[in-house]
Amino acid sequence: MRLTHMLARVSMGQKKEHKTNLEKGGAAIATTIHIAPSAPVPLGTKLAYGFGAVAYGIKDNGFSVFLLLFYNQIVGLPADSVGLIIGLALIADAFIDPVIGSLSDRTRTRWGRRHPWLYGSALPIALSWLMLWNPPEASMGVTLGYLFTFGLLVRASLSCNEVPSLALTPELTSDYTERTLVVRYRYLFGWAGGILMLALAYGVILVPGPGYPNGTLNPAGYPRYAMIGALIMFVSILVSAIGTHKRLARPIPGRPQTADSIRDIVATLRYRPFMTLMIAALFGYAAQGITFALTNYLLEFIWQFSAAQFLIFALVLFGSAVVAFLVIAPIAKRTSKQRGAAATAVVAVLFGSGAYWLRFFGIAPDNGDPLLLPLVLSMIGIGNAAFISSLILTASMVADVTDHAAKATGRQTEGLFYAGFFFVQKSVTGLGIFLSGMILGAVGFPEKAAPGSVPDDILSRLILVYGLAVAILGTLSALSYLRYPLSGREEPDAEGLQKVAATAEPPAT
Repeated sequence: MRLTHMLARVSMGQKKEHKTNLEKGGAAIATTIHIAPSAPVPLGTKLAYGFGAVAYGIKDNGFSVFLLLFYNQIVGLPADSVGLIIGLALIADAFIDPVIGSLSDRTRTRWGRRHPWLYGSALPIALSWLMLWNPPEASMGVTLGYLFTFGLLVRASLSCNEVPSLALTPELTSDYTERTLVVRYRYLFGWAGGILMLALAYGVILVPGPGYPNGTLNPAGYPRYAMIGALIMFVSILVSAIGTHKRLARPIPGRPQTADSIRDIVATLRYRPFMTLMIAALFGYAAQGITFALTNYLLEFIWQFSAAQFLIFALVLFGSAVVAFLVIAPIAKRTSKQRGAAATAVVAVLFGSGAYWLRFFGIAPDNGDPLLLPLVLSMIGIGNAAFISSLILTASMVADVTDHAAKATGRQTEGLFYAGFFFVQKSVTGLGIFLSGMILGAVGFPEKAAPGSVPDDILSRLILVYGLAVAILGTLSALSYLRYPLSGREEPDAEGLQKVAATAEPPAT
């Protein structure tokens, strides 16, 4: 597809309209492209938009921190089998997200393209979450099938909410820096929701009981964990949809061209700037996914944290999200997004795994030493703040990609691009649980183990494999970010758009 003509722009406080004549196969197609105004977004809209991410934060934290532990140590399934099932669900999910994104792009209602999806997804999310944490007593094969079914349903229903919600980002503003400042609210609330449930789990819900001195291994707490999480998710989705309804729940004028066929969907997702960004994000998400999936194993069996220390850990994670929220503004203003993402990815790897390397080489204080807790938590906090910063910049870059692709190809496909991004984002948990299950199986980690009972050689192997995995993945992520080709600050001219358009076609095979 090549760009042949760009007509006048109209901008009077309303959306800009780019009318572009495109040629494909000799036939001219008239397309209207709508780009959001570059004005700042009101604080109330930012807060409402961000609040919807609480639901995803709860789901992501539950999948990352507790799901593997629950089905391995509570239900009694082998860790590698749980990882395999989650991996299979992730593969199935790869086909669901683009469909949802494309359908969202093509939705036409008086409430616009996205809000019908936001309202309609709230109840399915809550119900599927409840079922996931209440498996029946059955054979291993049946239980694994149950995990696959409801794990996939949770992911699919979250896609019906998160993909359309993320696709609202480029509709809020087209300003290069303002987009980053908008996205940071979504990540702040997403992390706040996840950390809230983590703190409730460690301090109130998953508490010790008769025969269970460790609360995270007490089966009685998980039904309560599921019920509280489902209720908060349901409320956050509806509040966000209602809070953004007045500003965003309206039809887009005209009928922008979208990706209407399988070939169009594939070609859109293979847009080279987008693919480069997603490869960088995938490596980074995979590294953090492994860390989250192994969190309970690392903290309980290596550092032997107490219940109170787990609660402090949750507060440190929330503090790291606040730090990322504050530092991302000066980062976004002083450097390009891709350089900022690469730098923060490196910092995330160095500090996130640093304490474990100190333990591996015998430098870290012994368990019980007063210096151990501040050392471990400060390094984890800095690493996590850097990782969240890289995520915020990545989500902001996706918004820039949607505008460049629309101008270059004539297709308005925000939902489809964010579907691809959301699938990569969900790979944090899918790839993390899959790889973590493989790691635990490879090092010979025992099932239903008690802290302090695992041999030192197994713990050393766990630290070594974990540290190498996140170091390699983090380095690949940083290098990939530097290959992202769009600067984003300038308004592309016709000649520049022709160069970008050339990258929209899939590579020759």
